[in-house]
Amino acid sequence: MVLFGLDPGQVQDEYTKRVVVTILVAASTSGVTFVATWWWARRRARRQWFAKEFLDRIIVSLNIFTDGHLKIRTVLERSLDEIFLNRLAVAKVWAAARATTVDNPVMPIAKEDRWFLLNFVLNAVAEQFVMGHVRRDAGQPVTVVTYALFLTCELVGDERIRKVRAMLIRRDLLENFPYPDTMPTLENPWHADRIKTLRTAAELYKKEPDNFLALEVCV
Repeated sequence: MVLFGLDPGQVQDEYTKRVVVTILVAASTSGVTFVATWWWARRRARRQWFAKEFLDRIIVSLNIFTDGHLKIRTVLERSLDEIFLNRLAVAKVWAAARATTVDNPVMPIAKEDRWFLLNFVLNAVAEQFVMGHVRRDAGQPVTVVTYALFLTCELVGDERIRKVRAMLIRRDLLENFPYPDTMPTLENPWHADRIKTLRTAAELYKKEPDNFLALEVCV
């Protein structure tokens, strides 16, 4: 029997060749894609490492003033994608982080975007304190603290890591910042940069409070 000028054995051979070629092309393409992705990721990681810039990360920190001391404590650290669950939101945060300066470390976010971007962070932070609200709902005694939340990207010297940072400070301290022209006792010398950031935030809070969101915490 002849089919399109080929006998059955030739047809089977031609089919097998096409399958093999398809597999080889797919494997080669996948291999090239894998190598290219690996190379790009490695190149990006090296660039981030030497520049000490990790702008795809966000760290949320609690700024505590007690007995004349400043204490900075991490609440959480995540990738931007984990917090801002939208690619456009991530792009807006990344662009705002790049636009910060030494004198203006608070991220310049467009007025129409402020609440939405801050709310992504607020929801992630609120998850860390949910049990306090459950205790409150159950009628158990709790202490309620209201914090102000805002976004920064500090430029603090070549030796320091630069990340997107969400900061928490008690709202009453932001309204009446206790160190407008003096310094508290610092755990590390470079925390003086944080005081400068908080001073800037306190001034901005008076002018544009929509750069901040209030977070009520029960403990």
